[in-house]
Amino acid sequence: RMNYANIVTALAGLLPIPEADADFLAILPSTFAYADGRIYRELDMLAANVRDSSTSTVALNRNFNIPTAIGTFLIVDGINVVTPASTAADSGVRTPLIPVSRDFLDLAWSSSTGATVPQYFAYISQNTTLSPAQTQIIFGPWPDDTYRVEVIGKIQPAVLSSTNTTTYLTDNLPDLYIAACMVFMTGWQHNFGSQADDPRSAMSWEKQYMDLRESAGTWEARKRWSGASWTSKPVEPTAVPQRG
Repeated sequence: RMNYANIVTALAGLLPIPEADADFLAILPSTFAYADGRIYRELDMLAANVRDSSTSTVALNRNFNIPTAIGTFLIVDGINVVTPASTAADSGVRTPLIPVSRDFLDLAWSSSTGATVPQYFAYISQNTTLSPAQTQIIFGPWPDDTYRVEVIGKIQPAVLSSTNTTTYLTDNLPDLYIAACMVFMTGWQHNFGSQADDPRSAMSWEKQYMDLRESAGTWEARKRWSGASWTSKPVEPTAVPQRG
């Protein structure tokens, strides 16, 4: 388990570079953004899973924007509409929506006629930075009332910084996190190192990162019960047929 100060000290020692070096301190935010972004994209991490039920439908309006109260959703795994209307997620009944194409919704429910509890949804956009804002999701049928919407999916948690001094990655995968940072840092430093078999790699840190990522990926799969027969146990290479 490490924190911001530990990570900064470790990186300065590995480069090596003075910890108070102005250029080193200036590149740290980009380094942490690279490490966080890469690890969360490459590992299907349970730590990134969230449920956000902070927003609701608007009656007779099929448009819906994904909430950002907890964080920006990178992947939406599912959407529930809660009934009866104006009921909190844990106090009502969840109706899981089925993902379909926009063409189907435009054809089946081209207007608010027949408005009721939505059963389907389609992605329109996932860009939260456009101005003017764009509709992100549309529902079908159109909602006839104000229903709480629960969005389930993955966000990228806040990046490590001097004010956000610990994260899931620094607490649980500090070795992988440092390796990811060093891939970026050694490239920034233009130091490809004597250990590198491939001069295009930033020293041997890319290989080190990949080795650590493989073991971390195995653990994440076991957390999701993604082993043989939906078990948290790893597959035994000598077990034929599979165990479980």
